[in-house]
Amino acid sequence: MIITKRLAAGACALLAALAGGIAPAHAADGPPKDSPKVELVLDVSGSMRATDVDGQSRMSAAQQAFNEVIDAVPAGVRLGIRTLGANYPGDDKEIGCRDSKNLYPVGQVDRTEAKTAVATLRPTGWTPIGYALRGADQDLGTDGGTRRVVLITDGEDSCGKPDPCDVARELAAKGTHLTIDTLGLVQDDKTREQLTCIAEATGGTYTTVRHRKELSGRIKQLVKRADTPVETPKPTQGAAECATAPELGAGIWTDREQFAEHRWYKVKVKPGQELRASASVGADRAVDRDYGVLVRAVSEGGQELVRGSDAGSGRTDVMAAGLRYPVFKAKKDDKEARTVCLEVSNSFSAPPSVKRDPGLPVELAVDVVKGPDNPSDLAAFGLGRGWVLLAVLGVTGLLAGLLWGWLARWRVAVWREN
Repeated sequence: MIITKRLAAGACALLAALAGGIAPAHAADGPPKDSPKVELVLDVSGSMRATDVDGQSRMSAAQQAFNEVIDAVPAGVRLGIRTLGANYPGDDKEIGCRDSKNLYPVGQVDRTEAKTAVATLRPTGWTPIGYALRGADQDLGTDGGTRRVVLITDGEDSCGKPDPCDVARELAAKGTHLTIDTLGLVQDDKTREQLTCIAEATGGTYTTVRHRKELSGRIKQLVKRADTPVETPKPTQGAAECATAPELGAGIWTDREQFAEHRWYKVKVKPGQELRASASVGADRAVDRDYGVLVRAVSEGGQELVRGSDAGSGRTDVMAAGLRYPVFKAKKDDKEARTVCLEVSNSFSAPPSVKRDPGLPVELAVDVVKGPDNPSDLAAFGLGRGWVLLAVLGVTGLLAGLLWGWLARWRVAVWREN
């Protein structure tokens, strides 16, 4: 009896051990929590019935493309699907403009379930793009990993409120690093303008597609891009003066800047190191023709060390400028880090009808590397920083004056002799 009980207990222990070993292995098959997340947002409005994509309806082409994408999702990517205009066929705008649903939750893809869900879709209602983008942002969550939305639509938003461009700027300003890529199934100026605005506001891309293979190929490319390791920019908030500015380390930083605003940041640079910094300001809305970006390195005492700038006229998506500033040792035992103040300012302006909030997106790249052994860079020893430039110009002028005076006297003496 005792032997039987021991055998039974041993069998139970063995089964528990096997179960404990199998469960973690099964859980490990799925992507980890910090893996990339992508949500496909598909327009299922009534206009998707049109049959102008390789002789089939836009809806059928999108469904086939989605099936191909689902089969090709990388193992390390969590994928979800959201629809807009898929459920309400009526004329009540208030109801139709809230018609957006999470069709397949963001996570490890069960290919059979995902394809079955896509197969049930039929072109139905309105096109609430702005409302759907807010829903996609919530679907992706904030538990780590890059966040990307791929919006596929055949037209502009038919609701007006919330405005999709404003929603995209709002989501970008939250600092959760959401990228929205847009794909348009029609070559319509208004649609292209709106989808471009949405993409630019979040650092995404806009593409017009006319064929099913182009659609599936582009979506696959964007999903794979999410799986590519990239450095995630860190949010910061510049100050109105250097004294209260945030201290930045090496990396990529994001901020928002109002039209014609100046913002300050601090960087610690040790003797023997070189500071490299660049700033880009994106025009994610309609701006006036003339604009510029200035990046300055300034000492704590307010002396300008070096600057970089760029300007243009016309229409642009982004404007960037950069600088380099090496710090040399005053003596052999000089090891104390210097505080370098970085000022980023822009001269963008816009018509009164253009919204000011949130501000323009700013991306600041900062790196501190080993500096050159010799001050070969003129900016390193102060040329262009005030008194040095003045001294060089003064000496040059004096020598030129002496030479000219000597030549004039020599010519007069020769003339008198002849």
